[in-house]
Amino acid sequence: MNDVPSKNGAERLRVLMITCEWPWPRFPGVPSAVRQPNFIERQITFLSRAGIEVEKFGFRGGKKPLNYLTAWWRLRRLLKQRRFDLVHAQFGQSALLPWPKRLPLVVTFRGCELLGDKGPDGCTTWAGRVMQRLCQLAAARADAVITVSEHMFGCLPSGIRPHVIPSGLDFDALPCLPQAEARRRLDLPATDRLVLFVGNPEEARKRCELARRAVDILNESLPAKLIVAWATPPKNIPVFMSACDVLVFTSFQEGSPNVVKEALACNLPVVSVPVADVPQRLRGIVGCEACSDDRPETIAAALERVLRRGQRIRGREAVQDLDERVLTAKLIGIYRSVLGAGLSSEASEASQNGLTSRFQTLESGCAPRKEHSKCVAS
Repeated sequence: MNDVPSKNGAERLRVLMITCEWPWPRFPGVPSAVRQPNFIERQITFLSRAGIEVEKFGFRGGKKPLNYLTAWWRLRRLLKQRRFDLVHAQFGQSALLPWPKRLPLVVTFRGCELLGDKGPDGCTTWAGRVMQRLCQLAAARADAVITVSEHMFGCLPSGIRPHVIPSGLDFDALPCLPQAEARRRLDLPATDRLVLFVGNPEEARKRCELARRAVDILNESLPAKLIVAWATPPKNIPVFMSACDVLVFTSFQEGSPNVVKEALACNLPVVSVPVADVPQRLRGIVGCEACSDDRPETIAAALERVLRRGQRIRGREAVQDLDERVLTAKLIGIYRSVLGAGLSSEASEASQNGLTSRFQTLESGCAPRKEHSKCVAS
């Protein structure tokens, strides 16, 4: 990483972003293009566009202590060789690496690592409890804590005042296509009612089998087919969302599920079990339903109501606050507060003024657009 000045001559902010979810876990038969943690790459891209220099430090933890120890040693060497202004750890377990702490630390908790990973029975596993405790220790020593939704606050140590920054949306990458065109692209039936499930059907937490049971019950009164979108490049997901009639979401544990937000951005109706921040996301959007429980009969009834309505929703306008540009500006503000707090007791007034000037330059590059590309309804 070179010392690159910004366009007005100010020095660029340098952030080291650590993620234990890189590269993405390998699944048999799944091409590498599918295994990208898209939301992390997107955040890095938008930070870079805003003028922040980000270097990614990726490793695959895999719940193996040796992997963490090896990554810790690599990180020590990197921090000795290069200069950074702060460290941003993606996922709580990534925050275990920068210890002893030499730079300001920002941690983003994204879900199961802080909530406590649960097994197929819905109970927190032993490993999940250990990771939860480690994440709480990491949060206690961080300079700023971010969660992706408010329902995670209760898992943090008392006294911590977290920020909320969900994974954002790049609206340019989420086009709304005419349904007929989308179905032609994917070779899907032109006239059938299609219920979309997005995710790994083998992952217990996603509960694809619950979605299948709900659709089976639905078929007793209204014919419909379940479409499972998995092992496909991320760019295809919006096409599936344009092609289908409703998204069914059945996970029993999430932080702030991206697929629900993406569906809303594509104006696709959503039927979901009550999990994470989904009920809040769906509130007030006509044509979406947050079920009161997770029984397949309840989900099937909600699917039938949505399908008989037979209309797209006005979801895109409801998620404009999730524009990645808006969230990037908020994240830069957190960086600013962390670095400002670190300087206040030891830096001169000139240093503070220089830092302020530097951030003003950065923030000017991530102002939200006034309007996004329009959706074409079918």
